[in-house]
Amino acid sequence: MATVKLTVDGVPVEVEAGSTVLKAAEKAGINIPTLCYLEGIHEVGACRVCVVDVGAKALQAACVAPVAEGMKVLTNTPAVRTARKTTVELILSNHPDNCPSCVRNLNCELQALAESLNIRGNRFEGARNEWTPDVSSHSIVRDPNKCILCRRCVSVCEKVQGVQAIGPINRGFNTVIAPAFGELLADSVCVNCGQCILVCPVGALYEKDGIAKTWAALSDPGKHVVVQTAPAVRVALGETQGGEPGEVVTGQMVAGLRRLGFDGVMDTDFTADLTILEEGTELIERLTKGGVLPMITSCSPGWIKFIEHFYPDLLPNLSTCKSPQQMFGALAKTFYAEKKGIDPASIFSVSIMPCTAKKFECERPEMRDSGYQDVDVVLTTRELGRMMKEAGIVLDKLPEEEYDPPMGLTTGAAVIFGATGGVCEAALRTVYEVVTKEPLKDVNFKFCRGLAGVKEAEVDLKGTKVKVAVSHSLSNARKVLDMVRAGNPNGWAFIEVMCCPGGCIGGGGQPIPTNTAIRQKRIDGTYTADERLAIRKSHENPAITAIYKEFLGQPLGHKSHELLHTKYTPRGRYRIRKEKAAD
Repeated sequence: MATVKLTVDGVPVEVEAGSTVLKAAEKAGINIPTLCYLEGIHEVGACRVCVVDVGAKALQAACVAPVAEGMKVLTNTPAVRTARKTTVELILSNHPDNCPSCVRNLNCELQALAESLNIRGNRFEGARNEWTPDVSSHSIVRDPNKCILCRRCVSVCEKVQGVQAIGPINRGFNTVIAPAFGELLADSVCVNCGQCILVCPVGALYEKDGIAKTWAALSDPGKHVVVQTAPAVRVALGETQGGEPGEVVTGQMVAGLRRLGFDGVMDTDFTADLTILEEGTELIERLTKGGVLPMITSCSPGWIKFIEHFYPDLLPNLSTCKSPQQMFGALAKTFYAEKKGIDPASIFSVSIMPCTAKKFECERPEMRDSGYQDVDVVLTTRELGRMMKEAGIVLDKLPEEEYDPPMGLTTGAAVIFGATGGVCEAALRTVYEVVTKEPLKDVNFKFCRGLAGVKEAEVDLKGTKVKVAVSHSLSNARKVLDMVRAGNPNGWAFIEVMCCPGGCIGGGGQPIPTNTAIRQKRIDGTYTADERLAIRKSHENPAITAIYKEFLGQPLGHKSHELLHTKYTPRGRYRIRKEKAAD
């Protein structure tokens, strides 16, 4: 491997040829500030905050400037400091001065950068853009007034998700990041995944708030407020209070939710176990009775909207199972209401999710099989963190408490739903034993794990060989779906697709920052939580056995189909405006 030797502020450093000055400085232990830079995704040197002196006629952007043999890099000269400070002051000159009320206050890269550069005023005053925030989406608010045009969101939407829902329109001072032709997010192909929120350095993109509705319900004596918590929340919520990524805070989270005033604190993992029973049975039926193959998972709502827009011809391949969130919502206002003797009209159902697309999902017209809106409000992990902060709840000072019955007993198979490959692994733990009638010697299907974009394997079910595939992020889903369209040459029978990189642990509602290293820590925490549980197979959950006996009957039975299954509708790629349609 060829290397290059150079100095950064007099510190000798040797790096691989082709490296950038930014990487060389990192190796030398020298921090160069960045703003638009996003490693491996958005490396364009647009914002000029990372400029350094390399002996050229002009200062160079360290994030894209290549190293050279013998190069002498200076990162802290008066000219460099002045250039960086001026750049940030110019950005601030067209940025709102409402930091204390911004959702990203104290967790804003621009705010932190201004502080580090000792900016205490603004020398530049002039015209400011005034845009109307786009609040049309159920999931995401887009506020162009706060946008600094770094284009990180554009790159992640295009390169990581392959959706291209937003991009720059207009020119010069009037440039704005928006859907094509200035359409609203709700009318675009946006899948509501929220990956744009995770990479936005400021508060130009954030989730649609559900906190006010939740507080109102908790304060209403006529409401019985129940809450469900997704698998990925328990390994990320601690981060909202300064904890380590991947720290398992399940018991403390349950205690905190009770202190917030929820009447029933239960677990989405319960319906994740239920999903495995329903989905596993569905897969076995398709394999044995000639159904549409490969069968593809349906528990990721961003992925569902993506296939509706871009691959509607493959909708028959989707499992008919609702997501665990929506299964829980339907059961909360039927099974739970009946069990507790509560009028379902008085039940207010809240879910805590790592996902912004879940906010859209709960508003779908298909999700009212209980006779009511099955899930009333979805809160992200970040929103729950804000509620707990507002209420003065400190997680690490709380005792560990258990979930409430009847939908609080869960398994390790359900917990791993939060990581990419987890649904496939959980399904295999059950399908293997149902088909072979033999216990697994090892429940860990480790080929499902890891951050490779597409993973595949063949599983031997005692003579019946089944090929499976796992993908995460929608750009990887495209690769898989294109192969399915081409005739499924790899012979897959079952495919897991998760919308977000890393799976739900990297969802758009998770704490910021979320990067590859943090995703891996959350994944590790997920499997730690799995190993801690006494039961690690969905079909061995006694609460699941009980609900079939008492209420549902059997997997894929009449009542299960009525409450736990659904179908989806093809969506166009482009909206035809009503006024144009009228012509």
